[in-house]
Amino acid sequence: MSQISIDLKVEVPMRDGTILRADVYRPTAPGTYPVLIQRTPYDRTGPLNVLLFDTLTAVKRGYIVVQQDTRGRFDSDGEWLPWAYEQQDGYDTVVWASRLPGSNGKVGMFGGSYTGQTQWAAALTQPPGLAAIAPQITWSDPADGLMFRGGATELGLNAWWTLAQTLPQLPKVIDDPDELLAAMATTVEDYDSLATNSYWELPAAPLPALTRAGLPDIGVQRGLHDPETTEECRVAGHHDQVSVPSLNIGGWYDVFQQGTLDNYIAMRARGVPTRLVVGPWPHVNAFTFGQIGDVNFGLLSEVAPGARTMTDYQLDWFENYLQDGSNTSDSSAPVQLFVMGIDQWRAEEDWPLERAVSTPLYLHGDGSLSFDQPTDEQSHSDFTYDPADPVPTCGGNLVMSTQFPAGPKDQATVESRPDVLVFSTPVLSEDLEITGKVTAELFAATDGPTTDWVVKLCDVDENGVSYNIVDGISRVTTEADRVDKADINLWSTSIVIKAGHRLRVQISSSNFPRWDRNPNTDAEVDDPSKFRVAQQSIHHNALRPSHLVLPVVTH
Repeated sequence: MSQISIDLKVEVPMRDGTILRADVYRPTAPGTYPVLIQRTPYDRTGPLNVLLFDTLTAVKRGYIVVQQDTRGRFDSDGEWLPWAYEQQDGYDTVVWASRLPGSNGKVGMFGGSYTGQTQWAAALTQPPGLAAIAPQITWSDPADGLMFRGGATELGLNAWWTLAQTLPQLPKVIDDPDELLAAMATTVEDYDSLATNSYWELPAAPLPALTRAGLPDIGVQRGLHDPETTEECRVAGHHDQVSVPSLNIGGWYDVFQQGTLDNYIAMRARGVPTRLVVGPWPHVNAFTFGQIGDVNFGLLSEVAPGARTMTDYQLDWFENYLQDGSNTSDSSAPVQLFVMGIDQWRAEEDWPLERAVSTPLYLHGDGSLSFDQPTDEQSHSDFTYDPADPVPTCGGNLVMSTQFPAGPKDQATVESRPDVLVFSTPVLSEDLEITGKVTAELFAATDGPTTDWVVKLCDVDENGVSYNIVDGISRVTTEADRVDKADINLWSTSIVIKAGHRLRVQISSSNFPRWDRNPNTDAEVDDPSKFRVAQQSIHHNALRPSHLVLPVVTH
């Protein structure tokens, strides 16, 4: 395929008369071709479109490609309201694309993050012509990583994302030049001061910086006011409405990691063809040459095994379902995992691994971690949590302002704080593989009506440097000084802790500004002077054995 044609700003009518616009790339050679669609709020002509999937490569390999601005964004008409119209617009767009001149009637969809969700949104409506989707780095439950996590607000993501989307949207909604200039100046100032000011403002929802922006946030505010609106972008609980094959691509340090895994699990359980690829990647993995956070995972981590690029990997998979004469099956291993620590790709038959053994790892009063249950009758560790001085975000599964990079980061600064409890194993005498979901069960008490419990699992190398692996948060309501059991989902990983290393667990009550601060009161707080300092206690004795549960894999 040596030549292509491009039709710009093609009008795509929606059922309510709203016109969305798309660019259509097609081969010039005679014949019929499958259609691939990306529906994006990030500008169909923008640089983000080449990071996850290269349009020209797809056209050269025999596909028509449609790049469409979602409703209300850039060249498309209508109201910009995240998630609200993606199901109906996705259905209408797929039907339209399946009837394009030169189409063979089969449609696939691609893209990541928001554009991953637009694929699931369309698939839920079962439009005729849709034959396969390839969602990357996208969620399943908006309450588990998109808008909220463990009851806390995803403040870091919400503020950064909303302000970033506001800037290109302002010219569409403000006609007066002076008003537009003032609004853009305010938004730029709020964006540039996220780490020093905007994240710190109260209340966390609606965050003052986002109120000043005057445009919709990622869905947090609507979700708090009307929880039913979160259904607009929820896949969890609705997988039975999806009948097309899915290629799910995620990263161990992606902000939507667990959702990618959960989508695969649900589709596999239904018996619908599905695949899973998980690398050591953060949300956007472009030109890192294997460097994620403070760790370099090697060049082999850049793409899935056997592929020149991630675009080629996706196109190889699409050929099973979209090309004329395809056999609508895929005989290759359904799961490809990058195992950190040994930095190798590994093919698996399913996720989670059946051979993973749930293994408790217990906290002890002397600050140690052990696979042996504590025998002390009375043992607990205490700390003070002051929401005016929260534990700072340091690495992890996140997308925030650039002062807070994702991935594994040196935890020395965090672990030196008095409001962070640290528990460590002895040096391991042999390798220990952890592959699967990590959870924590804490027996904990606070002297107030509500607080947060934050747990982080780390790998401490032979030089004593501690790197975060997974973490989680649980926002609890309780009675003062009552010991409750808190269950915390730390999400999943695949890592070998090498002999000579140690495992470490951090326990605190904040991870800010990734998650909003709990003021330790039972009322909404819009002023830091109303914060309440909390006295926290973690129990680790025979009666109340606080522990993590690790999915340990032996070979």
